[in-house]
Amino acid sequence: MMKKMNMISAVLAVILAITMTGCGINQNARTTADHSAVTSSDSVNTENSADSSEAASAKQEANDTVEVMELSQKAESAEQDSELFTKRDLSQTADLSEAQRITVSDSKTVDITDEGVYVISGTAKNCTIRVNADEAAKIQLVLDGVSITNDDFPAVYVISADKVFITTTNSENTLTVSGQFTADGDTNTDAVIFSKDDLVLNGTGTLNITSNYGNGVTCKDDMKITGGTYNLTTALDSFEANDSISVYDGTFSIKTDKDGFHCENDEAEGTITILGGTYTISGGSDGMQACALLQIDGGTMDITASEGLEATYVLINDGNITISASDDGINASTSTNACETAVEINGGNLNVAVGQGDTDAIDSNGSIYVNGGTINITAQMSSFDYDVKAEFNGGTIIINGQEVSEIPQSMMGGGMHGGMGGMFGGMNGEAPDHAQGEMPGGRRGGFSGDTENGTGSGMRGGKQGGGRGNMNDQQNNGEMPFFGNENTL
Repeated sequence: MMKKMNMISAVLAVILAITMTGCGINQNARTTADHSAVTSSDSVNTENSADSSEAASAKQEANDTVEVMELSQKAESAEQDSELFTKRDLSQTADLSEAQRITVSDSKTVDITDEGVYVISGTAKNCTIRVNADEAAKIQLVLDGVSITNDDFPAVYVISADKVFITTTNSENTLTVSGQFTADGDTNTDAVIFSKDDLVLNGTGTLNITSNYGNGVTCKDDMKITGGTYNLTTALDSFEANDSISVYDGTFSIKTDKDGFHCENDEAEGTITILGGTYTISGGSDGMQACALLQIDGGTMDITASEGLEATYVLINDGNITISASDDGINASTSTNACETAVEINGGNLNVAVGQGDTDAIDSNGSIYVNGGTINITAQMSSFDYDVKAEFNGGTIIINGQEVSEIPQSMMGGGMHGGMGGMFGGMNGEAPDHAQGEMPGGRRGGFSGDTENGTGSGMRGGKQGGGRGNMNDQQNNGEMPFFGNENTL
């Protein structure tokens, strides 16, 4: 028994000591091979009794290791939850014991300047709930059957606060801006809900948002969504934030001419983290797009868009994801040097279908890593396209109904992919001997620079293809880019 405990402790130590790449997130990235090496070791339990076979010992060790891994992953998930969300973020009901009640009315601005809980109800036209409080104040707006329709200005406008909670009761709430937005001085107020500071959306009810010319919800800081039902119809991004979007749960029905979820800022940063929720997104551009990291740890997604998921680093650890794309299904395009350009899939069930033309089911201007999960691809032209390398360490890949044992590469440059020198751009129009169907190591759009190892840069669709982004000091140290404490509201 002591030997078994020592072995489990050693395995756990190995797991916790693994250093991940990506944008500084501690995940199971590219560790499948390491896990395999640990679980298949035949050097443990060699001192067991003579009647215990080596195979039985290895099997027992594997079972113990899997149990430890599962416990470790659950612990990491719980730790991440506490890092991202506070207890108040996750609470779907507000403390109404000292709440103030407000009824909206036509052509009136409701000014909120003090910390507290405010219950909003009623129906109004051209009414704005304006929050302009101390930078340390926490404001909770409880929407209790409210309906606001404005011509050209946000229904909720947060100028200053530490954090604002927008919480729905078990009710139907509707916010609409029907016309072009007008600016507030130098501030381009381009959303039905516009916040300059941290914003949390939660609750047990429904929030309907219509923005005929702009965004649905804009946050110039960190946005968190932990519960509730959201129906959005927007001309621009449905949910947009500068620094981060973190979703714990919720039900989302989104129709947009642009992106469903979008996160970026002037410093070439911006992350989206999805832990759960149900998403039905119809987008004119991307279902979800982040400048740096897009991480999916769970949830159910049905995305129809030009591109389904896009970021510099797309990390999928779990979830049930269905994507129907007219361009690329999943796209890692270099928008920042803060992290590697890559698509990494460690788990979940992915169904990706792309249309005809210059399309890829999974496209990376850097690398592709598949360590687990099930990937089912329907693609008439290209299933995978990468510029640096591809690793298939575990999981299942099915392409057009046939399971494959390696990640294929789309045909090199040229012809229909806009390369140089004929069908095989950059290769003087001569096809290599193995040029049949999809080929390993190919690059689209011709070559420039050193192409011997596939590390040169190439242009495709206006995006710069490249190798690995440089990791900054935070990423090299494996530090989490998210901050929070469950004891902090």
